[in-house]
Amino acid sequence: MCGIVGYVGPRDTVPILINGLKRLEYRGYDSAGIAVLNSEISIVRRLGKLKELENALVENAPSGFVGIGHTRWATHGKPSEENAHPHSDCSREIAVVHNGIIENYMLLKEELQLRGHVFTSQTDTEIIAHLIEEKYDGDLLAAVKSAVKELRGSFALAVISKHEPGRLIAARKDSPLICGIGKGENFIASDIPAILGCTRSVLLLEDNELAEVTCDGVKIHSLDDLHVEREILTIHWDAEAAEKCGYEDFMLKEIHEQPLAVRETIRGRFLDGRVTLDEASNLTDDMVKKVSKIFVVACGTSYHAGLVGKNAIEKWTRVPVEVDIASEFRYRDPIIDSNTLVVAISQSGETADTIASLREAKKKGAKVIAISNVVGSTITREADGTIYTHAGPEIGVAATKTLVSQMAAIYTLALYLAQVRGTLSQAEISKTIHELNEIPDKIATLLQDISPIKKCASEFSNCKSFLFLGRGIGVPVALEGALKLKEISYIHAEGYAAGEMKHGPIALLEKDVPVVVVATKGHTYEKVISNIQEVRARGSFVIAVATEGDSEIKQHAEHVFYVPETSELLSAIPAVIPLQLLAYYIAKIRGCDVDQPRNLAKSVTVE
Repeated sequence: MCGIVGYVGPRDTVPILINGLKRLEYRGYDSAGIAVLNSEISIVRRLGKLKELENALVENAPSGFVGIGHTRWATHGKPSEENAHPHSDCSREIAVVHNGIIENYMLLKEELQLRGHVFTSQTDTEIIAHLIEEKYDGDLLAAVKSAVKELRGSFALAVISKHEPGRLIAARKDSPLICGIGKGENFIASDIPAILGCTRSVLLLEDNELAEVTCDGVKIHSLDDLHVEREILTIHWDAEAAEKCGYEDFMLKEIHEQPLAVRETIRGRFLDGRVTLDEASNLTDDMVKKVSKIFVVACGTSYHAGLVGKNAIEKWTRVPVEVDIASEFRYRDPIIDSNTLVVAISQSGETADTIASLREAKKKGAKVIAISNVVGSTITREADGTIYTHAGPEIGVAATKTLVSQMAAIYTLALYLAQVRGTLSQAEISKTIHELNEIPDKIATLLQDISPIKKCASEFSNCKSFLFLGRGIGVPVALEGALKLKEISYIHAEGYAAGEMKHGPIALLEKDVPVVVVATKGHTYEKVISNIQEVRARGSFVIAVATEGDSEIKQHAEHVFYVPETSELLSAIPAVIPLQLLAYYIAKIRGCDVDQPRNLAKSVTVE
């Protein structure tokens, strides 16, 4: 959630802050603001999109060489100009921006009010500015360090003070924050894209660390007053990768990038018909052979990738797999021991519930493999091994290319486990590797003609409800199809196992409730056809996702989206893509913002 940008250097800070915040719009927000330090701290905040803030700055932009900016996604206090960041202390001599949640803010606020502090917002963030005000005695670093020791919860902070005009202090706990290293100028941000246009050299802050940022450099300190040495990373993303490249929306661009995303995820991981996972080197063959149970923990779209993984892992390794929503797993006291393997999936690597689940699992002795798209993210640093998806930056809030990359990664992990445990023959592994290598070209073929999907979208864009059905590997595809539609078009949609339809959802069926059925070739195909007949008998129109060459399906559906043939287990990747496009075109017809759907954020770093 939210976005942070900060700058110290010789240039006018306002354009740098605004450009950085624009690169973070994909995270989702409802208000924005900046604080610029000169002889005084000037704060400008606006409700709504960044354009509102830009308009406010046209005639009255503050000038200065130190500043912080923020895009807010409301947690404490409604979206409003008063609740927008940055927040200041009583004398407006200190300004703070904050991502995360301060869990003990009410207790701290009551204590601060008793000591005479006056608050102007309903946010938890404002108490941080007042705490620092109380602690300040000529050293901003010491004051921030003392203040954060009293905070419970998660935070990424950036702080400036009127009395220290060349200095910015940042702090981090359970919320991402990075420092950008330039020449005679330095930056902080909550995500790498914010500073890519200015530098490719970054330092990653760890939990309970602070950064002292000046134009001369960045010094990292621990809460225990230790100086920390940290390797500078070089980011190899092309800055243009975060632009639309001629596509109308980031989401459409990222849908069309899926062949490359899958190819990059599996690149270098198959050699001479075998799977190599150098990132999992901390898991010895002996450990893998002793694994008696596997948990997959994830949220949202990543959870659906986990369901695909369950099918593959159980089929290929014969090890039982549970897939848990991370927000439930972390609180239900799961039965875990040293022979348990936990697979934690998070696109950003900063999903709060998934990080907490990972920590809970490790505390109980489990080994953890992370699947993430962001190098150096919290989940990748804390796991025993990581499979990076290498999908490149995904700007659209609704996950598309990162989903298929996660599927490719978990298929690769499943094959690796089967290889080490000896549950698949070498011939079976080689055959599956060959099929996985063909997936990118099959996606590219599928994307060449999307006119049937556009036509279908125009026919059903005014419907108020959809039902998505599948069996076997088609169930997570159906769940993801329903999620995409509701996320970006705001149409109610439910995903169900097709055999479960008779146990409730069938009551919803009528002419104006279209049913999308994942009917690709597989061992339950005939059962799916029977479920389609039950749908048609109730007057609902059927939209089917089917395998190329299946002429029979045309007798049972008003619309058919064909996908290239592949093995049943791998069919989830091509099958999900028509459903992404269906959601996209319905949303566009309805005039929805597909890149930044209402109330959603790209990186969910709070509970």
